[in-house]
Amino acid sequence: MNDIICAISTPPGMGAIAIVRLSGKGSIALADTVFISPSGNRLAEAPANTVHFGRIQSDGEVLDEVLVTVFHAPHSFTGEDSVEISCHGSIYIQQKIVELLFSKGARMALAGEFTRRAFRNGKFDLSQAEAVADLISSTSRASHRVAMNQMRGGFAQKLADLRDKLLQFVSLIELELDFSEEDVEFANRDKLYELTKEIEREINRLAGSFQLGNAIKSGIPVAIIGETNAGKSTLLNLLLNEEKAIVSDIHGTTRDVIEDTMNIGGVLFRFIDTAGIRQTSDAIETMGIERTFRKIEQASIVLWMIDLTTPHEKIAALATSIIPKLKDKHVILLFNKADLIPDDQLDEFWTILPEVEGERLFISAKANYNTDRLQELLVKAFAIPSIGEDDVIVTNLRHYEALSKALEAIRRVKHGLETGITHDFISQDIRECMFFLGEITGQISTDEILGNIFSKFCIGK
Repeated sequence: MNDIICAISTPPGMGAIAIVRLSGKGSIALADTVFISPSGNRLAEAPANTVHFGRIQSDGEVLDEVLVTVFHAPHSFTGEDSVEISCHGSIYIQQKIVELLFSKGARMALAGEFTRRAFRNGKFDLSQAEAVADLISSTSRASHRVAMNQMRGGFAQKLADLRDKLLQFVSLIELELDFSEEDVEFANRDKLYELTKEIEREINRLAGSFQLGNAIKSGIPVAIIGETNAGKSTLLNLLLNEEKAIVSDIHGTTRDVIEDTMNIGGVLFRFIDTAGIRQTSDAIETMGIERTFRKIEQASIVLWMIDLTTPHEKIAALATSIIPKLKDKHVILLFNKADLIPDDQLDEFWTILPEVEGERLFISAKANYNTDRLQELLVKAFAIPSIGEDDVIVTNLRHYEALSKALEAIRRVKHGLETGITHDFISQDIRECMFFLGEITGQISTDEILGNIFSKFCIGK
């Protein structure tokens, strides 16, 4: 924690500019050893939060003309003295500047070490630190808004309020234990019971938001299913606007699951192209079909593609294996290859599979017919509610697991109050609930947990 750390904070590769970041006690003085200002002024004497033009020089050789931004502790991202060097984006220049700083005493920052230092120095709590990573990786309007809300501390504040309320009661209950022989009661049991119900509702609401939050963050899973050669891979390539899947007239070409994401109308969708469903003796293709059924179970939306050139009885036979898997799924029936069927014959297909609820749409994936309407139906199918600045939606699996454990603990408290369990057990369950809530924000943490979280960050952040 006392070292001066250094890393390139812009994406790898060549660009117009790059930023090299330094942080730690002595980082400004270290930058002074390589930076030459036209005015001759030193960075160590510069006011905080100021930008300075000059040259980076090594052994009399000018490496680049740069802008250097100076931050004084504690008013920086990390809470330490920090320097950011904006140089030209040449890979050679970036490497030479970093090598020069290493030679002057800095070391390479670990993944997420800048953010970890910010957490250690109290710039924000652990949930806000994780929101930094979510903000960087946000790929849609919804995921951006959720990450911003969490980074502003709304989630942490809710958890802190819940812990404070529990702390007041557990303190009184534990005080009662100290006076157990006098049989006194400091904590009002009726008020504590009402509080447990309130906290149970709030934790349950937060945990329940994870399904929506995970979909926003990772993409709403959309399984594209149907028989072989129904046009599934053609549709996937069309939606992604790239040749992601092999398209062939040969049946059974797609034998494994192919996934990719696409932002449509500010919503991230994760499209899953699956193996065509049919009777086959091919062992590999059979494994692919088994994976198809597993992906149907995992999907929120199912696009069931039906080849309009397929006989009705074959479609009905295929439906017997598919329909049982569609429970609680939003299904869109796509009647593909509509360009091959005369208009006056299309109506007879509209009524097939009456037992399947959901939208129906005639399309041609090959001719790009009605696919714009399909995109509208997808956005409508998973209508993400408007996310306000104060709305808290859980997107992190670690947070969800901690909330689930906290919910179990508070329910034990509630049950204990209903059944008249002894004070020491109630106190233990309250403290367990507080523990898991504190684990989310980092009030209770271990180096193992922190190492696991920050190792997923990019170097330079």
